[in-house]
Amino acid sequence: MDYAFDAPPVDRELLDFAVRVAGRAGQMSAEGFFGGDWHSRRKEDGSEVTEIDVAVEEWIRAELSRQMPDDGVFGEEGGSTSGSSGRRWIIDPINGTTYFTHRVPLFSNDLAYEDEHGPAIGVINMPLRQQMVVAGRGLGCWVLPGPEPDLASGRRARVTERTNLGGARTVMHNPAGWPEELLSALHRRVFLIPSTGMIAALVTGRVDAGVIAGPPMGYEDVAPMPVIVTEAGGRVTDLSGASVLEGDKSVLVTNGRLHDEFLQLVEGLPRTRDFRALTDEE
Repeated sequence: MDYAFDAPPVDRELLDFAVRVAGRAGQMSAEGFFGGDWHSRRKEDGSEVTEIDVAVEEWIRAELSRQMPDDGVFGEEGGSTSGSSGRRWIIDPINGTTYFTHRVPLFSNDLAYEDEHGPAIGVINMPLRQQMVVAGRGLGCWVLPGPEPDLASGRRARVTERTNLGGARTVMHNPAGWPEELLSALHRRVFLIPSTGMIAALVTGRVDAGVIAGPPMGYEDVAPMPVIVTEAGGRVTDLSGASVLEGDKSVLVTNGRLHDEFLQLVEGLPRTRDFRALTDEE
């Protein structure tokens, strides 16, 4: 299913609160990025984590506990904490920890909020770019500049109006994990671009679409997408057309006009390959 947000708008003060929390998380992660006094380790799933990931999530959890004590929380590092309100916050303290540990300034701080109607708030903060993309259900999608982002200084974000799939500018995320069939099918029809902040690029009109394949994304990775993309006029599903939150955790985001044709193009194609096996040949 897609998300057609016919539910009531989310509270504006709640959106302001989410912006403040994500902004502070960005300041903390930027300080850690440049400070360098930390170490990384591998988790059981093979992904990396640093002390900065943990510290940022712990701060967000503490702030949520203080301001929204009845809400549940799910975080990449700390797992689930139950609440009594029926509402939930989803935290990815540093999305792109591998970039972070290799000193590549492409990571983000992601925050989402779900209420009784479903996805309600999405925030993707890119602190080293000094740019935040934020959306609230019924309130639109906004791009906020600067080291201390604020909704009052933002500009409205909208997707492109392109209707021709041929040559559509398409961001590819994690192509090392893509199978040859998927890469070839897209390469023949669209203009593939390396990943440089896919969602921000889509909702600001710099690209027409984006694809995430390879190893599945975590729930915390995709949770901000439905509100952000939909409020900017676009569409998001997995590569089969299923809900991005309930599907196979591949991702297709488009300006909406190209979505069905993209789905037809990738229909039945494999989603991933074991790219780590390539290292065994060395």
